[in-house]
Amino acid sequence: MAEVVRKPRAVRGWSRPGGGSRKSKTAPRPFGARLLWALPPVALLALFFLYPLALVVQQSLRPDTGGTSFQPYVDVFASEAFRRALWTTVWLALASTGGCLVLGFLLALVIAFVPFPGAKAVARFVDVYLSFPSFLITLALLFIYGTTGIIGSFQFLTTPWGVLLAEVTYFTPFVMRPLLAAFSQLDTAQLEAASSLGARAPRIVRRVILPEALPALAAGGSLVLVLCLNEFGIVLFTGAKGVTTLPMLVYSKAILESDYPGACVVAVVNVLISVGLYGLYRVVSRRAGA
Repeated sequence: MAEVVRKPRAVRGWSRPGGGSRKSKTAPRPFGARLLWALPPVALLALFFLYPLALVVQQSLRPDTGGTSFQPYVDVFASEAFRRALWTTVWLALASTGGCLVLGFLLALVIAFVPFPGAKAVARFVDVYLSFPSFLITLALLFIYGTTGIIGSFQFLTTPWGVLLAEVTYFTPFVMRPLLAAFSQLDTAQLEAASSLGARAPRIVRRVILPEALPALAAGGSLVLVLCLNEFGIVLFTGAKGVTTLPMLVYSKAILESDYPGACVVAVVNVLISVGLYGLYRVVSRRAGA
């Protein structure tokens, strides 16, 4: 009977290539080494981002009379200027987001599903448009709606509706980009099947395209809402009378009134709202696969 030669079992964490014995390269690093590698980025984050925010929060708790108190928050929350700025910021952001969603969906629909010469070039221009500064779009609108513009006699751009138009014009591509990506993944067989069954274009859009576009609409709308909430350049550059948003109120209190505790209070409120909305944007983007 032939002898059965038993091979030695491999020891966990060791391998024997070529008859040798060597420690596996996949062994986890000690906790101390991982902590050491994490310290530099954490320190940079704390120095350049968290420390300035901590200074703003600290200054918001220091009234001009000295000491530490919540009196600056009480004074700001009780002021009519803050409540008016908060309301203006919220309704402008919501209205701009709604306009961007409607206009962005229609434009993305045309670019993706209506064949016309230069459709690909237009889609690429949307990507380039995202890099434009907001004041450039406002400057272009000044040549149309400004005091010396084509229809400047209506003084349209210096009203809240002018700010709304400028924000919708600038932020609409931020909705179009995820929509175009979603439309490129849409199965065209569904559209062909619906068309062969006699469904007209509005019904196809409502029953086939819109359900597939909802996650991208939610992600793009959440991002636009956060950006509109913190928009400063458009409001400042239009020179709209009586339009004071939270960022404009921070500028006014800090630069014009030298009320630094009040400015920091408004800034803290703006940051808290922005962080909350950004958290919502991340949740929606994760569910949409963006």
